[in-house]
Amino acid sequence: MARTLIEVKDKIISCETCFNYTEISPCSICSSEHRNRSVICVVEEPTDLMAIERSGEYKGLYHVIGGVISPLDGIGPEDLHIKELLNRLDSVEEVIIATNPSIEGETTTLYLQREIKKQNIKVSRIARGIPMGSALEHADQVTLVRAFEGRMEI
Repeated sequence: MARTLIEVKDKIISCETCFNYTEISPCSICSSEHRNRSVICVVEEPTDLMAIERSGEYKGLYHVIGGVISPLDGIGPEDLHIKELLNRLDSVEEVIIATNPSIEGETTTLYLQREIKKQNIKVSRIARGIPMGSALEHADQVTLVRAFEGRMEI
């Protein structure tokens, strides 16, 4: 078991393009010819990328910023992989921001939106709302507000 953990530590690196975990760089997602290269989904951590990949819906590229802006914790934009993201946007038409619905996630989203819009690129945010199988009475106010804001015609 210990040998396996050491092997994982030695073999797993960060992709030079998107900062996902990988054994080779660029990773299989960044090097795939079957991905839509005009769309990049921004996530906080590699585990977020893996969750989106499991859905099987998203076919674009990713960028892992490595956390969120958190002034109280001394984390600013320069501490994340935001500069690298902005340098990747030459042929990109849309950036989808998929940060967590926290104060820090919202702060990061606002910062990214402002910086990306300077390059005249469409910026969108993944929808948020009430999870399947839960009850409205247990949802917090922010979740309910976001659910109403993201409503769709049926």
